[in-house]
Amino acid sequence: QVQLVESGGGLVQAGGSLRLSCTASVRTFSIYRMGWFRQAPGKEREFVAAISWRGDITEYADYVKGRFTISRDNAEKTVYLQMNSLKAEDTAVYYCAIGVGSWGSWGQGTQVTVSS
Repeated sequence: QVQLVESGGGLVQAGGSLRLSCTASVRTFSIYRMGWFRQAPGKEREFVAAISWRGDITEYADYVKGRFTISRDNAEKTVYLQMNSLKAEDTAVYYCAIGVGSWGSWGQGTQVTVSS
């Protein structure tokens, strides 16, 4: 079974930056696409960003485009989410996900709180 462990969340002021990491315990990390999602209190989980297995194709939700960057290191079995120009509305629990077609496994989440 795949396990995903996120880290890097915390409290930051609006306009600041954070870098999230997610490391997978999977035999062949490089075959999977990876993604980040988030869930704010009282809201449904929403898509943030995704990256292809080779790292050559990325996609972003409109509300983070130009501010967030997803990347991966297949040798380290880790996916990153660099978050810049953070806004109060980015406050949420951030989850990473792994999959081939659909998203198969999820991490436990890391809290990101942006103070205005």
